[in-house]
Amino acid sequence: MNSMDASGPESDRSQAAAGQPRSTDEAVIAQTRLWLEKAVIGLNLCPFARAEYVRNRVAFRVSAAATPEALLTDLESALRELVEAAPSSIETTLLIHPQVLQDFLDYNEFLGEAEALLVRMELEGVIQIASFHPRYRFAGEDPGDMSHFTNRSPYPTLHLLRESSIERAVRGGEDAETIVARNLKTVRELGPEGWRRLGLGGPLEG
Repeated sequence: MNSMDASGPESDRSQAAAGQPRSTDEAVIAQTRLWLEKAVIGLNLCPFARAEYVRNRVAFRVSAAATPEALLTDLESALRELVEAAPSSIETTLLIHPQVLQDFLDYNEFLGEAEALLVRMELEGVIQIASFHPRYRFAGEDPGDMSHFTNRSPYPTLHLLRESSIERAVRGGEDAETIVARNLKTVRELGPEGWRRLGLGGPLEG
């Protein structure tokens, strides 16, 4: 796993402005940052994300894995790093894996292996894994429905969250059902053209 830390929201932009070349990992992180800023935070899809992002407590990890087996190894490393770190250092981790599980059905199947890993590591109830993918599809929804965009990211991504932080955030704010309902309303009102105007690219059909 290539360990690219979050040195701050401006780091990738300042490097580009200075004319310095970006590595592939840096470009992946820059695109993921843009999605976080314009969609997740900008559309308030996750009301808890802004505070941790501006405090630089979001760790960006880019996996070079080309197989699900290699990704599982990188996931284990990212999980260990998160549980061993203080929340003041790393509150949450985005494990981005651009080279593997590009097909959403394969990705969705892998989530079962990820959950099984949590069990083996005795992290059930400690860490939660949220799923994001460029072609994310909710079961039972029309392929063209904008609801899928609440979980669409530039690259296949596994979001590792501390359960204690989720519980604390929910106690201090809105419940999950309210957030989900508002998100659906937001992206449906935005529509395909509104999503295009965000400049995030990605498929507009499942």
